[in-house]
Amino acid sequence: MGEQKKRIALIHATVVSMDPTEQAFSELWPEADTFHLLDSSLSTDRAAAGELTDELSQRIIGMADYAVERGVDGVLYCCSAFGPAIEAATDKSPVPVLKPNEAMFESALDVGGDLVMLVTFEGSIASMEQEFVGMKAARGSDASLRTVLVEGAREAIDRGDAETHNRLIAKAAAGVGACSAVLLAHFSMDRARADVAARVSVPVLSPPSESVTQLSKAL
Repeated sequence: MGEQKKRIALIHATVVSMDPTEQAFSELWPEADTFHLLDSSLSTDRAAAGELTDELSQRIIGMADYAVERGVDGVLYCCSAFGPAIEAATDKSPVPVLKPNEAMFESALDVGGDLVMLVTFEGSIASMEQEFVGMKAARGSDASLRTVLVEGAREAIDRGDAETHNRLIAKAAAGVGACSAVLLAHFSMDRARADVAARVSVPVLSPPSESVTQLSKAL
């Protein structure tokens, strides 16, 4: 008898994070049995609210509850603007839950030094920086994180223009100056990773590949 496949729920708040996540699993952990849970109104409601409300938090937590009821071995959140709610879902879940940026930040702290994070959704910056500071303190690291908002990239990918999205991100990466690594904040940005890597001489880290690698090791 072969070992039973691990079943992983992939939770999304936007359509544009689905393909990069699928790609990372097919490349790095094709044996995993994955399925997507999408509520695309979460990202638009989050942007409209301007903050993470209790109602939005309950919806994010409820998606993990739904996944656990279906019988999964792990949950991967692929939406980076909901940090505190995902933290709460992690605390109450009976199965491993991986936050969107957790694995990428672990890898970035392994690199250390002056890190630069490129972001396309402004509403996610505060919670991601907060998460990084917490992880950095827990490890006693002296790494620094500088966040750069790439204007126009999110709007481009939302209208299906991946070429403009990738070009804007690569251009921003080329202009960040000296750093020890470049982080691509969102799952949706992974499609620009090759273009970014061609413009910088430091490691380029993005959530899908780092998360899949960490989950496969954990499970």
